[in-house]
Amino acid sequence: MNIKILNGSPRKENTAAMCEAFLEGAKEAGHDVEILHVGKMKIAGCLACEYCHGKGEGKCVQQDDMVKVIAAYQDADMVVFASPIYYFGMTSQMMAAIQRVYCIGKPPKAKKSALLLSSGSPGTTNGAITTYKDMIGYMGLEDAGICCLAGEENKKEEKLSAIKEMAKQL
Repeated sequence: MNIKILNGSPRKENTAAMCEAFLEGAKEAGHDVEILHVGKMKIAGCLACEYCHGKGEGKCVQQDDMVKVIAAYQDADMVVFASPIYYFGMTSQMMAAIQRVYCIGKPPKAKKSALLLSSGSPGTTNGAITTYKDMIGYMGLEDAGICCLAGEENKKEEKLSAIKEMAKQL
């Protein structure tokens, strides 16, 4: 299976460790895995210009790093959304990437999805989880798992091992 992990964090800490754990487990299970660091990319928000659904024939009028994300997204059998929680939601970088997928709508090949969330405080992930569940329901993707770490859990090896095991089970 070709798995693309969209890491919405601009930092190299907690969410990145979750992504690496997932990558390791999935690779051990024989899958091809790539992490796209959307939190560090230059991705503008959707302009709602509808170019993509008219003259653009599925291509966005904006030429930024989203071109790389769209190419990977179109090739994926599974998409993993990974983000720290910034004030009860995914990062603006991740949301820009999610919203810009509007130009192609549903992923053409993907059948599965997973969600990895990292937070400094417990009890802050409900909004991001709701967004994820609504999105994959619309896209017709099967949820392969949701993992949320908060506070000191972000540093615990057994939590990262659980993510690795989740990925091995795909």
